[in-house]
Amino acid sequence: MSTVIYPSPIFGPIHSRRLGVSLGINLLPGDGKICSFDCPYCECGLDCEHPSHQRYPSRKEVREALEARLQTMLREGPKPDVLTFAGNGEPTCHPRFPEIIDDTIALRDTYFPEAQVSVLSNATQILRQSVFDALMRVDNNILKLDTISPAYIQRINRPAGRYNVDALIRRMKEFQGHCIIQTMFMKGTDFQGVSVDNTGNEFVLPWLDAVKEIAPQKVMIYTIDRETPCPTLQKASHEELDRIKALIEACGIEASASY
Repeated sequence: MSTVIYPSPIFGPIHSRRLGVSLGINLLPGDGKICSFDCPYCECGLDCEHPSHQRYPSRKEVREALEARLQTMLREGPKPDVLTFAGNGEPTCHPRFPEIIDDTIALRDTYFPEAQVSVLSNATQILRQSVFDALMRVDNNILKLDTISPAYIQRINRPAGRYNVDALIRRMKEFQGHCIIQTMFMKGTDFQGVSVDNTGNEFVLPWLDAVKEIAPQKVMIYTIDRETPCPTLQKASHEELDRIKALIEACGIEASASY
């Protein structure tokens, strides 16, 4: 099994299927994974397989490393389309996440004012007011919502601690459209041989009702693209993703599908 552990605090730039030329900002340690989810499709592997023994990068370390990389890109290229908070787990878990967002916006404005700031989040921390307010300040507030089924969430997303999907959906509505919903669709079976297929109407239609309530600026649906910790997972087909994308667009919501 091949997994990806990203350097910290800056990696890339890489070409993102959804975001273009993306300079990665990893607020997690560079030797392992820290996440409030433990999804079997995560390219960083399972939490237990990659425990971290290093500390979070400090606010100062992130700011200085980001500025140095932006200066290099200004001289040598490429020009970034987006500065993306991603990496080895959940970026909003960093205790100085709001302040780092402010630093990043200021550096973006200085070096590449046309670039956007994106956060890829599993949404587990959005009930914290400081995290919510910080996400309101970024260009692309990308929040995960793979399903609204509590049983599927517990079996596939495997959240650490309490997770109330209804409370998070209510909170997503409070962004008043300043969010992008990101959903993984897949097939195959999990570690116990149980189907993970969430492409059928029994999953899609209740999820779509929640999406309509949230009224995001966009929905990004995608499927497995890299090797996963669970080898029995399978990609959703182009046809299945196209069907779901059409259902979203029929509700008047912009959608993209990454195959």
